[in-house]
Amino acid sequence: MKLVLDSKDLADGFFEDTRLLGIMAPMKDYLFCWQLNQLLGVDFRINNEIEIQLTKKNRNYFFAVYEFPEPHTSLVHYLYNNQFDGEYLLPEFKHLDFLWLLKGDAVSEQVLQQIIESIRTIKGVQLVTELATDKVKNKEHLVF
Repeated sequence: MKLVLDSKDLADGFFEDTRLLGIMAPMKDYLFCWQLNQLLGVDFRINNEIEIQLTKKNRNYFFAVYEFPEPHTSLVHYLYNNQFDGEYLLPEFKHLDFLWLLKGDAVSEQVLQQIIESIRTIKGVQLVTELATDKVKNKEHLVF
């Protein structure tokens, strides 16, 4: 008997109760995180243990993931770099530089809009939009 891991079920479970933002901001990930930390009073830090590695055309691509667990809640913020060396974590969103995943606790529309409005004030940010996770084709790429 052979057991097959269903990555679709895994991905669907991973994305339960999440919100996902796509951000166009052509700048280095550490600079973007620094600005977010300053502006929003958050503390995004790179987490090398959950870095995403994809192999395409016999090459490895590494997508950094920054993490910020919100104190006294079960909400965790993850910021993914969508590009590495000409490849994309989510190829269907090539125009996006970063993906911000809010996971672990319900996030109200009001809180999400405040985050979006704050990100838009950062110099260099060209677009911030919520992505419907059911529209993301390669969402298993975001599962760590």
